[in-house]
Amino acid sequence: MSVRTQFSEEPAEARHRAGFACFVGRPNAGKSTLTNALVGQKVAITADQPQTTRHTVRGIVHRPDAQLILVDTPGLHKPRTLLGERLNDVVRTTWAEVDVIGFCLPANEKIGPGDRFIAKELGAIKKSPKVAIVTKTDLVDSKALAEQLIAIDQLGKELGIEWAEIVPVSATANKQVDLLADLLVPMLPEGPPLYPEGDLTDEPEQVMIAELIREAALEGVRDELPHSIAVVVEEMLPREDRPADKPLLDIHAFVYIERPSQKGIIIGPKGKRLKDVGIKSRKQIEALLGTPVFLDLHVKVAKDWQRDPKQLRKLGF
Repeated sequence: MSVRTQFSEEPAEARHRAGFACFVGRPNAGKSTLTNALVGQKVAITADQPQTTRHTVRGIVHRPDAQLILVDTPGLHKPRTLLGERLNDVVRTTWAEVDVIGFCLPANEKIGPGDRFIAKELGAIKKSPKVAIVTKTDLVDSKALAEQLIAIDQLGKELGIEWAEIVPVSATANKQVDLLADLLVPMLPEGPPLYPEGDLTDEPEQVMIAELIREAALEGVRDELPHSIAVVVEEMLPREDRPADKPLLDIHAFVYIERPSQKGIIIGPKGKRLKDVGIKSRKQIEALLGTPVFLDLHVKVAKDWQRDPKQLRKLGF
């Protein structure tokens, strides 16, 4: 078993590399947090509850020797709705197209049926090298970490998966994140950069803004509305009659829920919750766009949207 905790000096490759790496794992395994840590800025939304990521977010890591494009997919899971089935299709399509796959397993949770379900699917993909990434190492002691590393090595042997590397990391404590990038880069094909210097994601701004609003809306209501919230940015327009040195961007967005009874949960007493969602997400949006924003939020009911193909298309799935 090869576990990396430090990186030995090797001759520098003269040729530039560029390619795609994909993080997979069951929901809430730390994939989005790891993507953000590697990119150095928030490009994927994170939340305490599973099934937060719905769009394939590409985070772009620029290095002198390489450009590493990170594809952050939804967690693969046993689907209960049409939305769930579509999310799983997104995952499998992505796996087939990337240069290297990182399988994220949290250090603080024993390997369970969900991990085995994904590992079996990974075993069927032969062409891409697979790196086992042990996430959330800041939450365990060295003994528990050693046990998890052995269990992951054993899992690979059982299912016929040869791990190219097994790497323990903590994205929140920034431990071994650079090492992970150092190990992924040699697995990429040689070639010029695929994205301009300075680009951190290819996700359209409106989609990223909708995700930031959804992240804020999910906070504090995970028990009541874990998957029922969708956000669509209807319009983004610069405010007319503003001086050039004091621009203002008007953003109009709808927060969709599945049932009228959920409206009160999102809006809160006297509209306080929705106001808090607006304040929190506006700060994140302004940081993302680098311009002052006026955010206009409205809550709408889209009945049982997760099970309705027409509604799913309308909401961008």
